[in-house]
Amino acid sequence: MAYKEDIERVLFDRDLIEQRTLELGRQIKADYTGKDLVVVTVLKGAFVFAADLTRAIDLPMVVDFAEIVSYGEGTETTEEVVLTKDVAVNVKGRDVLIVEDIVDTGLTTAFLVDHLRIRDPRSLEVCALLYKPAKQRVEVPLRYVGFEVGDVFVVGYGLDYAGKFRNLPEIAALKQVASEE
Repeated sequence: MAYKEDIERVLFDRDLIEQRTLELGRQIKADYTGKDLVVVTVLKGAFVFAADLTRAIDLPMVVDFAEIVSYGEGTETTEEVVLTKDVAVNVKGRDVLIVEDIVDTGLTTAFLVDHLRIRDPRSLEVCALLYKPAKQRVEVPLRYVGFEVGDVFVVGYGLDYAGKFRNLPEIAALKQVASEE
């Protein structure tokens, strides 16, 4: 592992992530069979998870992307949520599933839920790979959750620190990062 010296410990290995993603895919398939599914992947962190998850959902679907920024290059949210790429597909009257990498404070997910809800989808649900309840500040309706994680900064499997670590095949806790001025 190229980043071995930066990793405190592996929380979820590749096999466990694959197993849980397949379980989520089967559950989502059961819930969305016969519906007009639109999967909205939140960039950049959810792209790896969404690629595996959508392949695990054996249904016709449309996949689109939204990008929301709130972390910058630090480990704490800036609390300023900015939509930098909007969904292009029309979601009116359709069943929308937002795919997130992690829900911690809930600020970015709640922002996107509110942003999409005004477009009048038939249904709107959230699937998060990780949920960090210790940091939650805003209530978010999570229909599907891969794993609950403690109050650690996680990287890998799409999640990053300052743009790095996304390519790790597992999810790991990052060693203590120097405090940011």
